[in-house]
Amino acid sequence: MSTKKIVLIVVGILAVLALVGALFVGGIVWFAFSTMNNSKAAETARTYLRTNEELKRDIGEVKDFGSFPTGSINTQNQNGEATLNLKVYGERKTVNATVSLAYRSNQDWRVTEAFYDDDGRKVVLKAPYEDQPPAR
Repeated sequence: MSTKKIVLIVVGILAVLALVGALFVGGIVWFAFSTMNNSKAAETARTYLRTNEELKRDIGEVKDFGSFPTGSINTQNQNGEATLNLKVYGERKTVNATVSLAYRSNQDWRVTEAFYDDDGRKVVLKAPYEDQPPAR
């Protein structure tokens, strides 16, 4: 076998291994984003942003959201915390919003903080600890 054929075989094998690796990593990333996008936390965040009057005043009626939220969702036993970053498409403007959520004792997710970036200016929709029930 000539050197040229050996080089082509080695390059072919490396290309196939790289493709398999890329598909594997891509599958993991797709699964993570898909799981986050379809979570109760993401749905609660989208509902909050759709109904927030201050956001509606600034960007118009919310038309849609970006394909995949980014951030994190952490659950441990009966408690959970999430911070999600969503692209919000309004009638007049598109902004990047961040919504923090929490749940305790397996109750529903609730928004603990929300804000969006308006051309470098942070606009607070809900400050942390605002409208929180008293601690027991």
